[in-house]
Order: sequence, then structure tokens, then C-alpha cells
Amino acid sequence: MSLSVPQLSALLRDYDDGLVGRTLPFWLRYGADREHGGLITGLDRDGAIIDTDKAVWLQGRAAWTFSTAYLTRGSRPEWLEQARSCLDFIRDHCRGPGGKLYFTVTREGRPLRMRRYVYSECFAAIGSAAYAKATGDARARDEALGYFATYLRHSFTPGVMPPKTDPETRPMKGVAPLMIAIVTAQEIRKLLGDVLVGGATCTGWIDRSIEEIRRDFYKPELGVLMESVTPEGGISDHFDGRTLNPGHAIECAWFILHEAKLRSDAAMQTLGLAILDGMWQRGWDPEFGGLLYFVDVHGKPVQEYWAEMKFWWPHNEAEIATLLAYQMTGDAKYARWHGEVYAWSRRVFADPEHGEWFGYAHRDGRISTRLKGNLWKGPFHLPRMQWYCGNLVREMLKLP
Repeated sequence: MSLSVPQLSALLRDYDDGLVGRTLPFWLRYGADREHGGLITGLDRDGAIIDTDKAVWLQGRAAWTFSTAYLTRGSRPEWLEQARSCLDFIRDHCRGPGGKLYFTVTREGRPLRMRRYVYSECFAAIGSAAYAKATGDARARDEALGYFATYLRHSFTPGVMPPKTDPETRPMKGVAPLMIAIVTAQEIRKLLGDVLVGGATCTGWIDRSIEEIRRDFYKPELGVLMESVTPEGGISDHFDGRTLNPGHAIECAWFILHEAKLRSDAAMQTLGLAILDGMWQRGWDPEFGGLLYFVDVHGKPVQEYWAEMKFWWPHNEAEIATLLAYQMTGDAKYARWHGEVYAWSRRVFADPEHGEWFGYAHRDGRISTRLKGNLWKGPFHLPRMQWYCGNLVREMLKLP
């Protein structure tokens, strides 16, 4: 199977119409908090507000989404205004002691929860960088670099971020900080240049992270990307140590493929494709279709009770990864996989009546909750997929 010009043209219409006509308008219409600033993401199917607490990482994600749309899909002032509102809300209300950002705050911005993780910071970084690119705002540029420096310090300086498990008993490390370092550095490099942050350039952080993933987390003999390993890269024979997240690994695969494409790096491309191939085989459900959320590396039962559910975001990431792999290789396998995840996602998650997508389905594809957003789901994975895949199709059609 290959993608013909008419098929690519149809894909482009869907990606563009989905982003500009359904996804972004949903969040602007129902989520924009015109009283307190920022974005409310606890929304019912029809956009009705069901919870007003705000996840700080979603404010940064929304700032990136709307600024990027402004930069690349038409300079609509309402997009830039929403990005500014989210960044102002972070600046005015979401900074905790020492400059670290909270994970959740109230609608008005009063602190609720500070997590040990620093994902609020990395998304504030890319949101600020995109806004700075769109406006020339020097303060936003400086804040982007400051947020990224905070992320790097907590993620890569031993002893700064508290460990998840007692390191004297069971030392472990996760792939997530490396993945996020890659994609954050890629965005900042694209928007602000290959700047020096935390003692290395953006490219330096990307190289370091990809090498550690290749050396310690990718297991070619098993065809898997581990979520967590021992400090030496070994597999810990416990629930957490054996658990794979296929969608997360496929997301990592396309980060690596994106870098390989920019550099024409064959070795990097081989790694990205190997992760995609292995984790698609591990994650795609042969009975009902769609990507399982968790599987065990040795085929044992998984402890998380939602392991067989299907979440929206792994399917967004798989749609990007398979289309990018097809563009880079011309391999019909990737076109077929892209068609499978594309069709399954729209049959299950898309909501033609109200716009946006549902987020959570049972294994057989029945929607488990009608909400459109919460503290984990906001305007990021879906619009990023629609935007990125639209870019890929434009390249394949040789359109500006």
C-alpha cells in the first residue's frame, strides 16, 4: 500500500479542517478563561465546564499550540491572545519556591499541588519559545530558556529531583526525562536557535539523550523500548520494571526519526524505525484494533487495571510516527499502519457533533467517559498531530 496524491490531498483536508475548524475552536470557545486568564480543561463532551482547577503543564502546552498555529496556519489574533493569556497565568500564579512550577492550581491561581516532576517547566519552555518567535517578546524568550534550564537541572543533576524509589533499595531511571529533553530541545532550537542551556547546546542535549536511550533503554533482542531500567540499563523483574507503554515508546520513536530526518542520519533513522516496529507489534491489539496502554515485556499480567484501555494520545503519536516513517522510507507497511490507526482513531475518538476527541475508550472501542478534557487532556496531543501530519503531507505533495 502506498499513498496516492488524491489520498494525500484528502488527508491534508482532514488535518487542516480538524485543527483549524474543530479542535482549536473547541478550546477557544469553551476553555478560554476570560475572567482569570489561562485555559480551563475540565470540559464535558459539549464543552460544559465540569471542573475549574488548572493543570499548569496544560497552560504551557496550550501556549505552544496556539502560538504554533499563529506562526504556521494563519495569523489569527485570537490564537496569539490565548497563548499570551496562558503564559501570563503561569508567570503570575504558577511559580513555587525556587522558581519551580506547580502541577495544579485553582482557577484563580492558588497553589494545589507541587509534583517532583518538572514537566510543567518543559511545556512552559516550548510555549514561551513559540510565543517569543511569534511576537519577538524578549521576556518570553528569556523565560523559555529559564524554564528549560530548570527542567534540565532537576532531570539531569543527581540529587536534585527526589527519586521515585529508594535508590539504596532499588535504583531505577526512566526514559521519559530523556524523551522530553529531546523534543523540548528540538522546539527551542527551531524557534530560538541552537542556544546554550544548562551547559550544552540544544543539539548536545538531544545527542546525549538519544545515546542514553539507545544504550540503556532500547533492547534489540526483545524489540522493545523500556519505560524504566536499572542505572546500568538492566531490566528489573518487578511490575514497574517490566511494564511497557507502546504509545509512549512510539512517541519517542518519532522524536528520534524527526532528528534523523533533519540530519539525514542513517543510524538514528534505523534506531527510530526499530523502536516503532517493535512497539507497534507489542501494542497493536489484533482482536479489537487500537493500541493497548500497557503490556508486560515478558507477556505476564500487568498490574495497572487500565492496561487494556485505549487512550487518545498514543493513537495521535502513532499517527505521526507511521506517516513520518512512510515519508522517510516509502515502505508500504508504514502507510498501512498509518491507515489502520487513522481509521480506528476516528471511528472511536472523534466527535463530529461537538468537535475535539474523546480521550478514553475500553478495549473494544466503547467510550468510557464523555469528557473532552481534564488535568491530563488539553489542546496538545491531538492538535500537535493534526499540525505535524499536515506538515508532512504538504511536504509529500510539495506544497508550501
